[in-house]
Amino acid sequence: MTDTAAAPGGPAAAPPAGPAASARTVVGLLVLFELMSGFLQTGIAPLLPDLGDHHGVGDSAVNWVISVQLLSGAVLVPVFGRLGDLHGHRRMLRVALVSVAAGTLLLALAPNFTALLLARVLQGALVALLPLEIALVRNRLPVEQARAAIARLVGALTLGSLVGAVAMGAISQAVADLRLVLLVPALLALACVPVAFWRIPESVPRTAGGPDWPGACLLGAALVTLLAGVSRAEHGGWLSAQVLLPLLACAVLAGVWVRVELRTEDPLVDLRALRGRAVAPFYLTSFFFGVLYFGSQSPNATFLAADAGTDGYGFGLHALAISLVGLPATLAALATSSCTALIARRIGYRPTLIAAFSLITAGFVALAVLHDALWQVVAALLLCGTGTGAALGAMPTVIVEATPVDRTGVASALYNNAKTVGGAVAGGAIASLLASATPLGGATPSEGGYTAVWAMCAVFGLAAVIAVALGRVSNVLVTTTR
Repeated sequence: MTDTAAAPGGPAAAPPAGPAASARTVVGLLVLFELMSGFLQTGIAPLLPDLGDHHGVGDSAVNWVISVQLLSGAVLVPVFGRLGDLHGHRRMLRVALVSVAAGTLLLALAPNFTALLLARVLQGALVALLPLEIALVRNRLPVEQARAAIARLVGALTLGSLVGAVAMGAISQAVADLRLVLLVPALLALACVPVAFWRIPESVPRTAGGPDWPGACLLGAALVTLLAGVSRAEHGGWLSAQVLLPLLACAVLAGVWVRVELRTEDPLVDLRALRGRAVAPFYLTSFFFGVLYFGSQSPNATFLAADAGTDGYGFGLHALAISLVGLPATLAALATSSCTALIARRIGYRPTLIAAFSLITAGFVALAVLHDALWQVVAALLLCGTGTGAALGAMPTVIVEATPVDRTGVASALYNNAKTVGGAVAGGAIASLLASATPLGGATPSEGGYTAVWAMCAVFGLAAVIAVALGRVSNVLVTTTR
């Protein structure tokens, strides 16, 4: 990778890369960061009950361990993306890695639950890593190399997620001290910080202006009120005042944010650029994808953990066994995400995405209809995993290549933001569905509650297929090698 800058007023094409060995080295370092990111993002899940017991909080409070990180990420991602476009994506990548390392170490050493939540806020920068890396490789590599690099980064994230879920479940069973268990990902995150200062070139800035702090604050406030309302749906119902009032406040703040962004010379999010069919349907698809990607993780785990003898469904699995049930799906996601660029060169990116979300939809339909035997669940999850990997590999490429080069950081950040918000909204909706399916005085929902959750996910999968079909993919994306 070289330091060649674009000529003033010249085209927005990415500068050529340096020697192939240098490009491979830099992408390899970025792959390491994504392995760490995936490890941290999934490694916390099997430890949630232990964290609640360790800090003396109930199940409802433990839910904030996930929600706080999603909220932090939703605010930080567009800010980091815009600052990367302005001041260099490598610089903001380093800042994000320092924040993640500090948060992961604080999580292991947190003296109380408040400190643990602060640690999760710092860890919110995890979701900014991939957008910054995508913007960096697109800025520094030719189109074909950048596509292959993006596929490898997404594959590394998937592989890290696989290793994190299984490894942390196994370590927690082998080591009695929770702090020692949590120090494992902390050491991994700390090791990545000095690596970021070695042989990674800075991106070439192609934009001017300054950060849109009013837009960032309004966006953050709108997301806080949105998640505040959705998180209360489990207890009060969607029509209760404790849900409707925050959602109304969110709508007002969102309206003000849109007005501010449209009047700002250098907005955090260029809303005018999102109106065309080249990108708008894909951001909507990103939201649907977040519902599918994040929303189904918790109910799948609780269904597998339920005891058929007492609950009438489930398989009574522990944390490590649950991770192993999802192993074939994760391996399939790893394979398809790594091969996305090759698949898309053959059939095009739009058909790839349509096929991906069709597989996910089929998987959730299968779960809703057939879930009495463990092999049925594994097969359905395998369909979902195969489609998820292809969607993870194709979505960022479609969005950033439909966006001007000087806005790629914000574009890829907005993709992750839409996905994160979709997951947060899904969490509240799914909690409400399961709560409504729980008998009065009971502790677990009926089997019909899970069927409703999977049916809802299938509907969102079908909506994603329709949104992709309505979108327009740029000519460079649909060329094939036939």
